[in-house]
Amino acid sequence: MKNILNLPLLIVLVTLFSCSTNEKRVFDGTVEVSGILTNAPEGKLELSQFVDDSTESLAELELNSSGKFDYQLNLESPGFYELNLMDQRIVRLALYDQDVQIFYDFDDENSLKIEGSEDSKNMQQIESLMTDYQEKLNELNDAYFEAMSKRDQDAIKDIQNKAMLIETSHSEKVKKTLEGMNGSFATMAGISLLNLKNDFLFVDQMVSDLNQKYPDTKMIQVMANQLDEMRALSIGQIAPEISLPDPDGNMVNLSDLRGKYVLIDFWAAWCRPCRQENPNVVKLYNEYNDKGFEVFGVSLDRTKDAWVKAIEEDELTWTHVSDLKYFNSAAAALYQINAIPATYMVDPEGRIIAKDLRGVNLENKLKEIFNQ
Repeated sequence: MKNILNLPLLIVLVTLFSCSTNEKRVFDGTVEVSGILTNAPEGKLELSQFVDDSTESLAELELNSSGKFDYQLNLESPGFYELNLMDQRIVRLALYDQDVQIFYDFDDENSLKIEGSEDSKNMQQIESLMTDYQEKLNELNDAYFEAMSKRDQDAIKDIQNKAMLIETSHSEKVKKTLEGMNGSFATMAGISLLNLKNDFLFVDQMVSDLNQKYPDTKMIQVMANQLDEMRALSIGQIAPEISLPDPDGNMVNLSDLRGKYVLIDFWAAWCRPCRQENPNVVKLYNEYNDKGFEVFGVSLDRTKDAWVKAIEEDELTWTHVSDLKYFNSAAAALYQINAIPATYMVDPEGRIIAKDLRGVNLENKLKEIFNQ
């Protein structure tokens, strides 16, 4: 799905979404885009539409001597648009069955006001959440690069933990905001702010409700299809079986560990973030193993020597398997792994209960599981 906000998807984290109504919305196919721009500089006032993974220019709007503009937009279905204000400001709009008015004073960057379209007002809330999240991550990035330059491993670990906590907090804010939008089409843009792995149930319910309210809308259908592909790996599902050889060549099954809480850990000797996380997993494994916690390490290495050497160097005493096929590993394909480290936590019955747990998030989850 195109990132409607035109901002990077981050780390690009289960409450069920519910709409106040699922009644279908209808419209006559025409929306008026109008407004007043004050202290406008020379330049173009251009309206564009998001189509698939890009924007397409629709029209250059005329601004009269009083700073007013007006444009009749014909549309076949709800969609996302952006209004470029003389290359000084981008206003993102969600348009469907309500006219929209835009007011902006170029001498006051905080003066933007949207009236009329509730969907477009909701877009401003979503963009504000993204901006706030990006600013917090930028601060952490600055601190991270400084810690990296000093090779301060303690500071690096602390920053990584803070990033995960910020991500979790951001996810909860986004979901709470979307819940309050009463089934607005703009919530589709909010999906780009969530981690589909961790928030699958929330997004799945939201898309199902939107599909009823806005039938035959391409963007919703595309997302629904993507969710169908992810369903087998969603929270609550039985984790797909993994059967791969261990370093001695013996076939080992994930299901052999039924009866315990198991962290399926996709990693590799060449993966620096994986190796940096290993000491944390070792510490937690030693603390919780006798209580019923196991780790099932799935390596995406290419050579046995590198794999075994990393196991020994990092003192990883749990179960290890690999077919030494890098990202072409059968297990990586089965679990839709396209980046590591990546983890799945399964319960004693083999059901997925969490994903992408690392650092403080893994520690907190284990405390929760084992009532500590």
